[in-house]
Amino acid sequence: MQKIKKAIIAVAGSGTRLLPATKSMPKEMLPIVDKPIIQLVVE
Repeated sequence: MQKIKKAIIAVAGSGTRLLPATKSMPKEMLPIVDKPIIQLVVE
């Protein structure tokens, strides 16, 4: 199996479906348990 060297993470958009949680922070930074969503995707 080859190691992944590059990736594109699509996190664009205003996050209106996640309101009111996204009113004060971007959706990719919303915490799930104790980590932001973007960190879980990268790991």
